[in-house]
Amino acid sequence: MAAVVALMAASACAPKAVAPVRVAPPAPGTTLTPAALVAWWDANHVPLPPAPLIAHPDVVAAAAKAVTADAGHLTREVIGRSVEGRDLLHLTIGTGPTHVLLWSQMHGDEASATPALFDLLEWIRRERGSAAAARIEARLTVHLVPMLNPDGAERFQRRNAQGIDVNRDALLLQTPEGRALKALRDRVRPALGFNLHNQNGQTSAGTPPKPATISLLAVAHDQARSDSPRRTVAKQTAALVREALEPLIPGQVGRYDDAFEVRAFGDNLGIWGTAVVLIESGPLQGADAEPALTRLNFVALVTALDALASGRTATHSTTAYDTLPVNDSNLFRLKVRNATIVQGTPTVPPFRGDVGINVSRAVVVRDGARALEVTARIADLGDLRVYGALEDVDASGLTLTPAFDPQARQGDIIRLPDWASWRGPTLAVGQPGRLFLLQPAGASPGAAAGEGSGNWRLIRTIDPGTARP
Repeated sequence: MAAVVALMAASACAPKAVAPVRVAPPAPGTTLTPAALVAWWDANHVPLPPAPLIAHPDVVAAAAKAVTADAGHLTREVIGRSVEGRDLLHLTIGTGPTHVLLWSQMHGDEASATPALFDLLEWIRRERGSAAAARIEARLTVHLVPMLNPDGAERFQRRNAQGIDVNRDALLLQTPEGRALKALRDRVRPALGFNLHNQNGQTSAGTPPKPATISLLAVAHDQARSDSPRRTVAKQTAALVREALEPLIPGQVGRYDDAFEVRAFGDNLGIWGTAVVLIESGPLQGADAEPALTRLNFVALVTALDALASGRTATHSTTAYDTLPVNDSNLFRLKVRNATIVQGTPTVPPFRGDVGINVSRAVVVRDGARALEVTARIADLGDLRVYGALEDVDASGLTLTPAFDPQARQGDIIRLPDWASWRGPTLAVGQPGRLFLLQPAGASPGAAAGEGSGNWRLIRTIDPGTARP
């Protein structure tokens, strides 16, 4: 069952309220701390549609506005065009000798960092009088490609209009987007690159599994995953980012698999002489997850650039990176534990177990505006104790069934259908993730399906497809 989440691009023109993050107060005499950057972002971030709904015209308009607001400091050029002719924009700020390259949405449906790039530019403009912003502009030249794959973004898909994964095109260069990125790298020869992505919603970190809300990787540049001065810089940068983000998402920073991928851009930039840090935005609980992920990217990028400009990177330990838990895929969007499961078939008796539900997302057009459609499906059932979840539901004493009555609401008294004649969804892997948690009306907790009067009270409708993006 799919539902359109209330993320509408046409109504996203004002900064959104984001739940406050509790972090330690800044140390006396300091301002560039995670807490200070969070507070700055909450007050000043650039108004854009929610990240999954950002389209190429939004990026073009935001770039034009940024250049106009910061004339004389920020420049814009077109470095190529996508398969379908959309401009690939390159924004540059700073005059320093050390060049840094940041690119987002190489995969069109991975957009959390895209608005953070505009927030970074806005921070430099507004904070130009501060020592930190002045250092960045004086010592670095920062190059940003905010949407490398606009055709994929238009379709909300990973690949470009040719159907090619641009991040696997570093050698053949069959995509115009890949050719543009390679040509830009060869022209500016950055010392450090930031490859900005999203990872899937099942990515976990640690034991027991927690959401890998941000994953970091100091990208390898050979099969042996050798250390080198440039990879050490990437590790030092990733360590600084981890230390900045850990207070905001404790235990939810992971390390991405560092296996060498011979076709990928990040790995080949390493071969070509550029240290690369991969930042992957991942699962996060809450209705404000999208802006919160953008905020985390903003904190990470400002922290990293400030450390590079100030010289802190060169002397920083890599320990915080080296000790990161390696990513796994042990996370559900929602897990129901300890339920009495009624599958909705006449031949399978009730049994005790857990159910894990995941969601997929697509962008659709409704009434002329882009909207996010979320579909929930049952991913697994049985004993799921080794898995984590963004939302964990303890169903001890309750019965879990397919959502058999679309009109039923929480608290209603309902009767189970005749499962022998039921033709709707069942409670099985691959089936819709909209389910009912029931308790026999007037019966004590723990009564099995069918006991008591035959009347059931709807305790909760499980529906992660409509709860949040």
